Amino acid sequence: MTSLTALLRPSDRLRAARQSAVRVPPTVAVAAVVIVIVLLWSLVPWLFTSFDPSVGDTAEKLTAPSGAHWFGTDHLGRDVFARVVYGTASSVTSALVAVSIGLVVGSIIGLASGFLRGAVDVVLGRVVDVLLAIPSFLLAVVIVSSLGFQTINAAIATGVSAIAIFARLMRAEVLRARGSVFVEASYLQGGNRLHALLGHILPNTYKSVVALAVLQFGTSILVIASLAFLGYGDPPPASDWGLLVASGKSYATAPWLIYAPALVIVITVLSVNRISTWLRRTR
Repeated sequence: MTSLTALLRPSDRLRAARQSAVRVPPTVAVAAVVIVIVLLWSLVPWLFTSFDPSVGDTAEKLTAPSGAHWFGTDHLGRDVFARVVYGTASSVTSALVAVSIGLVVGSIIGLASGFLRGAVDVVLGRVVDVLLAIPSFLLAVVIVSSLGFQTINAAIATGVSAIAIFARLMRAEVLRARGSVFVEASYLQGGNRLHALLGHILPNTYKSVVALAVLQFGTSILVIASLAFLGYGDPPPASDWGLLVASGKSYATAPWLIYAPALVIVITVLSVNRISTWLRRTR
């Protein structure tokens, strides 16, 4: 039988294809550009600045933003823009480590809990409830205090605090997909539990988890920056974004030391959140 699309005129088919395509709003496009720039900062920072982030000219200390120094200079004459750009690698890498830990461990827990049910669901559910009962930032502070004051430890602590969030979402998505008609049809056609899990349940759960992972990436940047601000990250002369904000608060006459890295953090996190919201709505 001829399909409805085949009966349409070429212009109508083109219009239908355009309407069915996923439209990217301008704000999402701008957010994507921001994330690409941040990723390039972390991968090839020398392409964006010629200044050394650790060496400065004391004759130009605390210079206001200008054409030569876009974000001004600090108390040692170091270019703040260079320090922000070179500090991106540590901030982005730490956030990716945190998201990876939460995503992998949390997804495994949620998958086992929702698919196996029974005693496994009860035990893992109580573990997740305990993690959710503890404020995530407080849990991160406790873990990083035990492991040591380093940025990678702050990333691990942030990832552990996010496990419960991923586990809860994965369990809910597995339970939703498990009760679907196509999963029951798979069993009726002779498919086993492993086939239903890999062929039907997982493909219908990853979209929500990916949207959460993108959102959690922005949250991890904030948490890791907050830990660095409190002194739980790498010590100076490291240029983590949170550490730059903490160092700048001692110089009231040079507000750009705070505003520049703080503005980068805010724009990056807002861009990540906008992309996550769009992914969640288009799934």
